[in-house]
Amino acid sequence: MANAPVQRMSQLMAKTLRDDPADAEVLSHKLLVRAGYVRRTAAGIWTWLPLGKKVLANVERIVREEMDAIGAQEVLLPALLPREPYEATGRWDEYGPELFRLQDRKGGDYLLGPTHEEIFTLMVKDQASSYKDLPVILYQIQSKFRDEARPRAGILRGREFLMKDSYSFDLEDEGLAKSYALHRQAYQKVYERLGLDYRIVAATAGAMGGSKSEEFLAPAEAGEDTFADCPNCDFAANTEAIAYELKPVDAAGVPAAEDIPTPDTPTIETLAAQLGVEASATLKNLLVKVDGEIVAVGVPGDREVDMDKVEAHFAPAAVEMVTEADFVARPDLVRGYVGPQGLGKMTYIADPRVAPGTAWITGANKADTHAKNVVAGRDFEVDAYVDVVVVQEGDPCPKCGTGLRLDRAIEIGHIFQLGRKYADALKLDVLGQNGKPVRVTMGSYGIGVSRAVAALAEQTADDKGLCWPAEVAPADVHVVAAGKALQIELALDVSEKLSAAGLRVLVDDRAGVSPGVKFTDSELIGVPQILVAGRRAAEGVVELKDRRTGEREELTVDEAVARLTA
Repeated sequence: MANAPVQRMSQLMAKTLRDDPADAEVLSHKLLVRAGYVRRTAAGIWTWLPLGKKVLANVERIVREEMDAIGAQEVLLPALLPREPYEATGRWDEYGPELFRLQDRKGGDYLLGPTHEEIFTLMVKDQASSYKDLPVILYQIQSKFRDEARPRAGILRGREFLMKDSYSFDLEDEGLAKSYALHRQAYQKVYERLGLDYRIVAATAGAMGGSKSEEFLAPAEAGEDTFADCPNCDFAANTEAIAYELKPVDAAGVPAAEDIPTPDTPTIETLAAQLGVEASATLKNLLVKVDGEIVAVGVPGDREVDMDKVEAHFAPAAVEMVTEADFVARPDLVRGYVGPQGLGKMTYIADPRVAPGTAWITGANKADTHAKNVVAGRDFEVDAYVDVVVVQEGDPCPKCGTGLRLDRAIEIGHIFQLGRKYADALKLDVLGQNGKPVRVTMGSYGIGVSRAVAALAEQTADDKGLCWPAEVAPADVHVVAAGKALQIELALDVSEKLSAAGLRVLVDDRAGVSPGVKFTDSELIGVPQILVAGRRAAEGVVELKDRRTGEREELTVDEAVARLTA
């Protein structure tokens, strides 16, 4: 394989910026734009410039190598997809407004693929007819499309993004478990090679469906996911996936429910203050509309409702908050004084902490009035128990009871044991050894390729700029010519020697650019090794700087080449 030509910055299609973009909120957005890796095309849509494309390609290469190592076969499916398969699985409607929908000139419905379970299933249905054709793992690296309501954080939350999605097809559940384990191990190798700090946590399946599901998270302040881990045992989970056991209590000694006057207490805070009780003794009842029908959600007064969990419980139904008009239409619902004991046939879901036998102070469904000694299971019934509270730091670990720690993270991968959801919907069968049809079982596995670039930027950058791990960086060495003709000549000479030795070289040979700007740019761009042809260029001496540690050393050109190629 031929050595890569030296990339001269005098010819590079990229401009560095001194100031952060006005709309940038997170570190990766600021630095990837300033260092000339990406440029915004539209909200949530990004162009990858040459340096950025090199980093992206390096992530792709690592992902591809580890997928190939587990026997996966690469394919490439279209991004423009027909409606019918997604309608068969219900996801045409389940995805809601996140799905990019369009029509062709004949009025046919299409979508831009958010993920490809349906199309992979149909491909295997077309290609596999016998048990001899399975198991098989197929993957692609391709752009996905989701119409984010609020695209933000640069490439972290875009409407178009690059993803590796793979799918396993097995005859039995034991085979699925093996395929899942192979992917789990491959993902660990990918993230270790990328140099990412990551966690594997239990997760919910969401619109994907299926049973077992785990996320790979990169801890970072810019992360939109919150995960919990236990300092005492191996429990770790996305907070959306944490559920507590329902523990009924004996309410035999609790007196009958009793109304009490509580004027001017429409909030939990005002109620607790007036009665002199902890907020945890009160029952908060949040009203939402599910496909237009009002539903009540009960949680202890000291907890907040996690709307993502509520929406996940009722999916694919649409969930929205009640409005003033809804209260006007329902005079039996008194704003600020709603209690579950007076809701009639309204659906009532509650957090497991509102267990049978627990007693509460809650709304009496009358203005300026609450009720005390209201007991779950005695004075009101719960239609479904769902863990719907926002997890807090110090909540007991579901496994051992120790207080949990919370941290923010970027989701960089997700693996699912889908089972037969898609195979059932699309009738994916093969002939078994006995000649009878066998319904295939599936797994789905995703890596956010473009997200991994942002996650690396978030985790490895310092106050000077980007600081890429060696295997991901756009070059192995960034050679900087301080500015004079002799220095540029030496920089180009050493660059060619390094390239001939097999290294990827970026050389700053720009004329008319001050040494200070060049040095600043070299730190902003973040190549692991920086080699400077400066004040001792006439002696054939250069300065080698480690971008991460800042350590510097003066070497002859031959010594520098030997050091960098060792």
